[in-house]
Amino acid sequence: MNFILTQDYLDQFTEAVHTKDTDFIISHTDILHSADISAILDELETDECHYILGLLPDQVRANIISDLDTDIRIDFLQTYQPSEVAEILDYTDSDDAADILNELPLKMREEVISHVEEPQDVMDLLHYDEDCAGGLMAKEFVTANINWTVVECVEEIRRQAENVEKIYSIYVVDNDNILLGRVGIKKLVLNRSTTKVADIYEPDIISVYSYQDEEEVANIMQKYDLEAIPVVNVNKQLLGRITIDDILDVITEQAEQDIQAMAGISEDVEEDDTVWVLSRARLPWLLIGMVGGMLGAKFIGLFEGQLLAVPAMAFFIPLITATGGNVGIQSSTLVVQALADTGGLQESLWRRLFKSFLVALINGFVIGIFVLGANVLLTGGEIILSIVVSFALFCVVIIASIMGTITPLILNKFDVNPAVASGPFITTANDLLGLAIYFSVAKLLFSMAV
Repeated sequence: MNFILTQDYLDQFTEAVHTKDTDFIISHTDILHSADISAILDELETDECHYILGLLPDQVRANIISDLDTDIRIDFLQTYQPSEVAEILDYTDSDDAADILNELPLKMREEVISHVEEPQDVMDLLHYDEDCAGGLMAKEFVTANINWTVVECVEEIRRQAENVEKIYSIYVVDNDNILLGRVGIKKLVLNRSTTKVADIYEPDIISVYSYQDEEEVANIMQKYDLEAIPVVNVNKQLLGRITIDDILDVITEQAEQDIQAMAGISEDVEEDDTVWVLSRARLPWLLIGMVGGMLGAKFIGLFEGQLLAVPAMAFFIPLITATGGNVGIQSSTLVVQALADTGGLQESLWRRLFKSFLVALINGFVIGIFVLGANVLLTGGEIILSIVVSFALFCVVIIASIMGTITPLILNKFDVNPAVASGPFITTANDLLGLAIYFSVAKLLFSMAV
């Protein structure tokens, strides 16, 4: 069922915890998914979470702890003894267990590892950075030797599958554990028991190296629509596999980081972080925006004479700056999205700039004509001012569109996150350019009129 956590339900659950109503807690958690129980625990105190988890089966408890928010999980696990944490990790997939261990203080991590029943798989994963394929992969997967028959393969699957929750493919390896291909369960079922795996396996298999970046892995799985992908070392030996649920986490995390970058937040933060962390993440781009605003004010001061001569010009300054910022963000967002989807743009730089220029011409012309007509009506027939505003907007749309297109490409060229180009940087730059264009056009046209 689709569980929705309401305040009334949370109040009932909290009351049950305070009164030690185990019947209520067990009866309700039995029908909930582990992710839904995690959502409830996110709203409770640490000691309350500890009490609830003590009433749940080991596997459910392990799933819930894996689903908990990182900050909550770190504080929560430190209330357990190392042996109790190790017991939880015994029911957790190796990749999740490695992530949890990496979050613990070093001393506690070593103590927990000493109590884990089969620590080798987890220890192997601890050597990899968390943002590479090796850090994402799990050691739970099913393999078959190329020399086996179908019946031998099926028996091995039964043995290995005890520790594997989901079987997407059976990876075929040789005697040196070198990945050769894959074989589907359907083929194993449909072929005779004496058929060799070598005769039915698919040699064309997409794999990734353990050192490849997580974003690159996500792009590969998305491009080829894979539910799981094997991970190999430089010698093509099979090390593990990455499943789609782990990649969804990567994609979600990357999307959140891009959104924060586009909004001018320089760190990966969450709502429940401390005031200092949230302030530190937002201040840099706010300061850049403030500097841009001060420069904009300086620009306006340079054209004080024109404003004194034609005060109505001041009314249109917000229109100029807002239009430039909006156009720049629209253009940069499309480029950033294309970079994220393809890992690079298929079109050449000049072709993309030309396309952006044509789009800007159309948009600028339409906006200019619309504003020209509106200004003639609103300003009571001040034709020169109306032309100034309309022509300035036309120029601003073109310049802002080109700026919004080229800036992410330049940043990407220098291995800088292009998402930052869609935030205050683009807006501030276009504000300054827009004001410069506006007053320059005004100076030119008004001088010609005189």
